[in-house]
Amino acid sequence: MTAKDYLFVSDFDQTLSFNDSGIVLSELIGVSGFGERIRGLSHICLVQQGGELAYLLLHDPEYRRVRKEHLVEAGKRVRLKQNIQLLSRILEDIEGHRFSFYVISAAPQELIQSALEGIVPEDRIFGTRFRYDQETGEIQSIAFVPAGYGKVAVLDRLRAERPLSHHRAVYVGDGSSDVHVMMHVNRLDGLTIAVSENKYITQIAQRTILSDDPLSVLVPVFEEILGWDSTRIRAFFEAEGFVLREWDKVRTDSLTICRAAAASGMAPGLRAE
Repeated sequence: MTAKDYLFVSDFDQTLSFNDSGIVLSELIGVSGFGERIRGLSHICLVQQGGELAYLLLHDPEYRRVRKEHLVEAGKRVRLKQNIQLLSRILEDIEGHRFSFYVISAAPQELIQSALEGIVPEDRIFGTRFRYDQETGEIQSIAFVPAGYGKVAVLDRLRAERPLSHHRAVYVGDGSSDVHVMMHVNRLDGLTIAVSENKYITQIAQRTILSDDPLSVLVPVFEEILGWDSTRIRAFFEAEGFVLREWDKVRTDSLTICRAAAASGMAPGLRAE
């Protein structure tokens, strides 16, 4: 490994795609109420955040009929965000900095591999792995779910295999299931990037980027790791045939202000109306 090698890890659902893969799979097999089932599991904290689909596939009667071929077909129907392949190519070499692109997600591995076929090599995709009944093809058990601390385990294994200095890791995610791995990468002095306004990760991620194009995550990489300024970043995108429009750097303070229950509990100088 060279001194400028990095690990670049991305979530899949709603990070590289527009919709949750569970929604696509549910539509494929004609099952409704996916959102309500997920919220119910989240409410009772029965499974780790992100592992709800795996639980349904193993335990819910309507999802028990899913076979490997359904996962592969659902992957082909997932609507991906643009320029994922270009992002992977750019990351291979940015002025001597090489970022190895991996995907770690709690979505079924066969589904992700199908969706990213020809874009990300299969051996760089880590999703939920199932054991199947050899005769019926039915999902028999769960081998591994990379949700919550499961993502931390995969990322640490990748770091150990390379090997890389602890801070040479970048993680990109969009939801609550990314909290543990983002906190871990932050502790290692790596770079964490949120690509949604989910309040649980925007408070943890070092940078938040809101865009429908995955190329947008290059901006914090350029700024935080390569030390580029906005002029140089714009020039890079223009050399690739893109123009950065409406690049707004905004800090948002979100507050809820309530009237005190009693005037006696108010701070000095305030009075009830």
